[in-house]
Amino acid sequence: MEQPPVGIVVVSHSRALGTAAAELAHEVVGTDVPIAVAAGLDDTTSGTDAAAIATAIATTDRGSGVVVLMDLGSAVLSAEMALDLLEDVGADPGTRERTVLCPGPLVEGLVVAAATASTGADRHRVSADAAAALGPKRTHLGESWDEP
Repeated sequence: MEQPPVGIVVVSHSRALGTAAAELAHEVVGTDVPIAVAAGLDDTTSGTDAAAIATAIATTDRGSGVVVLMDLGSAVLSAEMALDLLEDVGADPGTRERTVLCPGPLVEGLVVAAATASTGADRHRVSADAAAALGPKRTHLGESWDEP
């Protein structure tokens, strides 16, 4: 039996940004890859909510794992805290081990992650490809990887 695709969670301080990024990823790869948005405290208030992130992780994991992409500093802290809350939101006991927090850029990383997940790749490949998502842009602009 074929595994379901890796799920992706978008964590942003802005709900509008998170939603727009997810819509862009779905436009590129379709809707077969589950993408959840845990962004903003509400439609108009910026911020991140660890419990909302935990719920998004729990509902997006279909057994193949989840890759979490985050925008700014405290979003990373909220995503880390969310891992500790997974049991509280009723996540499957193995969800934490199947979740990867990805250091990739939010928008480019999300599109690449969705494209990679759509091929059936595992969560580690999805995360690695998302983390390297700025490579083509950097190469095109003539920037080497060892330059700031």
